[in-house]
Amino acid sequence: MQDAYRTVARQGVHEIEINRSRFLCALAPAATEREAQDFIARVRREHAAATHNCSAYVIGADASVQRASDDGEPGGTAGVPMLQMLLRRDVRYVVAVVTRYYGGVKLGAGGLIRAYGGAVGETLDVLGTVTRRRFRLATVTVDHQRAGKVQNDLRATGREVRGVRYAEAVSIEIGLPDAEVEAFRAWLADATAGTAVLELGGEAYGTV
Repeated sequence: MQDAYRTVARQGVHEIEINRSRFLCALAPAATEREAQDFIARVRREHAAATHNCSAYVIGADASVQRASDDGEPGGTAGVPMLQMLLRRDVRYVVAVVTRYYGGVKLGAGGLIRAYGGAVGETLDVLGTVTRRRFRLATVTVDHQRAGKVQNDLRATGREVRGVRYAEAVSIEIGLPDAEVEAFRAWLADATAGTAVLELGGEAYGTV
């Protein structure tokens, strides 16, 4: 599993115009292939009157799923350069749709490649990217008396508290880089006089 990956910071749309053709690039994070396909379908519905709605997406921290569609443009002139731009920028879990409203001037194969790839690149610049790093999910179980101080200390040291459950004891869900697990275990024992329990769970990705 990859230690980190980059993705688009937020969903958004950026427009460029080339020889009177309008190119609207819609970018969005997508956790699964289904999410990417649903986003593409939604943009196509919104721009049903457009000349083309070309798309590309990369799913998986290791880019294991890659898809591209030219949607009627000459083969390899739209979806592929869009996909190549996403890969060149090292973004993952991302979907791009470039909607073209034809302006009456043919761009040629080279012009189309530059337009579609460029639209994705410019939109990434506008929206920005975020890095997500791999974390070990962990649960700290502590008595009610110490729970408030532990939560405050966790937040003060920059730990993300993912959830808190109150029962006979308090369970606090956090994320830890693997390299910090043993140091955190020692800190927790010291902070709670050895009364807290740390349980390690699966892995996930979080923003840094």
